[in-house]
Amino acid sequence: MSSEIIKIGTRGSKLALWQAYLVQNSLKLVGWNSEIVTIETKGDIILDKSLSKIGSKGVFTEELETQLRQEKIDIAVHSAKDMQSSLDDDFEIIAFTEREKVNDVLVSNNPNCTIDSNLIIGTSSTRRRAQLKHFYPNVQLTEMRGNLQTRMHKLENGHADALLLAYAGVHRMEFDNYIIKEFDINELTPAVGQGSIAIQSLITLNEPKKYIISNTLNHSDTNYCISAERSFLRKLDGGCSVPVFGNATLTNNLITLIGGVVSLDGKIILKEVLSGKKEDFIQIGEILAQKLIDRGANELLCEIRKELAL
Repeated sequence: MSSEIIKIGTRGSKLALWQAYLVQNSLKLVGWNSEIVTIETKGDIILDKSLSKIGSKGVFTEELETQLRQEKIDIAVHSAKDMQSSLDDDFEIIAFTEREKVNDVLVSNNPNCTIDSNLIIGTSSTRRRAQLKHFYPNVQLTEMRGNLQTRMHKLENGHADALLLAYAGVHRMEFDNYIIKEFDINELTPAVGQGSIAIQSLITLNEPKKYIISNTLNHSDTNYCISAERSFLRKLDGGCSVPVFGNATLTNNLITLIGGVVSLDGKIILKEVLSGKKEDFIQIGEILAQKLIDRGANELLCEIRKELAL
């Protein structure tokens, strides 16, 4: 067991801590002790505004990055979908953990309710809201912020008939029995990075620590896929506040990336699919984004940002 301690920064929600403990236990298996440091972020504090109105690309990451810069923590553990598409020059992502199932799911206390009825569905995601408006215009939507346990409590108290969530979080928090529908990714395509945990550090983190963390936690296939998705998102200058979606899969060294943009009212969806060698993950993301730009994605995103007052 190494005498050095790796300090792991994380948000304090139950799901975030689950992710941090996964990292801690994985490091322990290879002989490294660690300490978990909980940090409250802007996204945890401000719950009376939608994520798109808070006005920061780093809604769930900024405070952790501050702690990294001050060297109070060695690594920050994030849900990969919360990461900005572009990092400041002093940061890097040194690992993406093996991906959980990426699908969005509908959860409810009532196993008999269906998406085809006039459900009231709670979600805080502009992407999910826009895609639901496109595919299921009959449903009603209500803003639903807070950690997963808070939202499940709101569901029990009748604030909505159902919640639209990522399968990964629902599964990790053992709420699987509430799932009444799993959406196909060709219908509700997930957010970039959904289902994986990102490990962020300063570029200057000492090499032995960086090596052991990356070697222990990084899942190569997941890294290729999410790196392609993030390349796509970066080219579009998208983020978690706008309804951009992207998901890559890897089969026999071939990456297939689905990506697109949907208008806030759900009436316009621009979507493209592109495949290529996994080693060309950056170009795959950029080419796919350019295809959408050529079809008017930049103009659509500009209009969306105006509507959201970003």
